[in-house]
Amino acid sequence: MKPEILIYTANICPYCTMAKRLLEKKGVAYSEINVDSQPGLRQEMMQKTKRRTVPQIFIDDFHVGGFDDLYALDQRKELDPLLATGA
Repeated sequence: MKPEILIYTANICPYCTMAKRLLEKKGVAYSEINVDSQPGLRQEMMQKTKRRTVPQIFIDDFHVGGFDDLYALDQRKELDPLLATGA
């Protein structure tokens, strides 16, 4: 079963764009929550992740972190198995 992927993003965020491109290159669907779109969303993200920067990426319940973390997983060949089966 494919995992659910959630990515918190903001309007002007090159790392968000790079994270979405990497996920698209992998051919996986994701849900996006833009923290700039309504008050309280960044606060919600910060409570879940203990971080204030975007993007923040989840694969199922596994908190990947930001783009650098996602990219590092990919470089270590650990991302594809997570995307195939979930965390």
